[in-house]
Amino acid sequence: MGQAISKLTIKGYKSIRNLENFELRNLNILIGPNGSGKSNFVSFFELLHAISDEKGLPNCYVERKGGADKLLYLGSKITQSIKVELIINSLPEYKNEFYVTVHDKFSSSAQIFTVGWKHTKPEIQDIEKQFSSFIVYHFHDTSDFAAVKRAGTKRDYEYLRHDASNLAAFLLFLQKKHKKEYQNIRETVELAAPFFDDFLLRDSLDNPDETLLEWRQKGSDYPFHPSQISDGTLRFICLATALLQPDPPSTIIIDEPELGLHPLALALLAELIKKASLKTQVIMATQSAGLISHFDPQDIIVVELKNEESVFRRLPLEKLKQWIDDYSLGELWEMNLLEGRTENE
Repeated sequence: MGQAISKLTIKGYKSIRNLENFELRNLNILIGPNGSGKSNFVSFFELLHAISDEKGLPNCYVERKGGADKLLYLGSKITQSIKVELIINSLPEYKNEFYVTVHDKFSSSAQIFTVGWKHTKPEIQDIEKQFSSFIVYHFHDTSDFAAVKRAGTKRDYEYLRHDASNLAAFLLFLQKKHKKEYQNIRETVELAAPFFDDFLLRDSLDNPDETLLEWRQKGSDYPFHPSQISDGTLRFICLATALLQPDPPSTIIIDEPELGLHPLALALLAELIKKASLKTQVIMATQSAGLISHFDPQDIIVVELKNEESVFRRLPLEKLKQWIDDYSLGELWEMNLLEGRTENE
């Protein structure tokens, strides 16, 4: 297990007014109704990634999100800064803290300042490097214009991008340099889509520097285009690649991966997530009762909106003892015995 986050404090970010010293484990499954704050928690890691990408001053990220008012709890009139504290499991003696502050109370701009670092300069660089390895995967866009369906340069293979826009190049790299992992991905996709045989990762006729995510089905040598596979299967290919990659990010974050997946694919996805959590930290937000049924109670974090703020809590294991032998977690959630199922007034 790499440098995972063991405890996390977030204050003043979107609907998260005060999440203090919250424990994160290898596997963290967030459940809760629409508007509870699951996606806000997920997007927080995009902010961390932006800090690294934009050298500690992610103003472009803030502008893309609509200004600081969209990031601050109830806006800049109520909240002037976002406080974050991270404790990394391999560096327990360090307290890593930084702020997002608004220059002017009525300004939409924001700036990052790093404060309270208790590291030497190389160690600070290591932490910033880790921020860049918090990757939030979003594979929802499978439209005709999605980047994953277009030809892309074969040189973009160092890591799988957040939207799988370089999926063909990354799979080509695995096919050449990580044959075992490539075969694991191919065979896993075949389990979810029995008609699938293998990927065809050929040079583009227009540009030999580019490749396209073509594929072949069993009993045919016809090269199918990525638009000729179902949206659910394409998303599963992206998920399988992210979770079976040989050198995963230190923390993988996935928002609602169940979109468009068959129940059989959900079972496979759950196994992939559990397997991935043995070598990296996984955070997943979901609304799928079928998906959470494959996990253990200690993996679950319930998110609810109470008094205009997101509240996070682990399941009360003692209270579940009388139910857990007879019902799956998904059934208990649908029965509202886990709470976090319906909107709060």
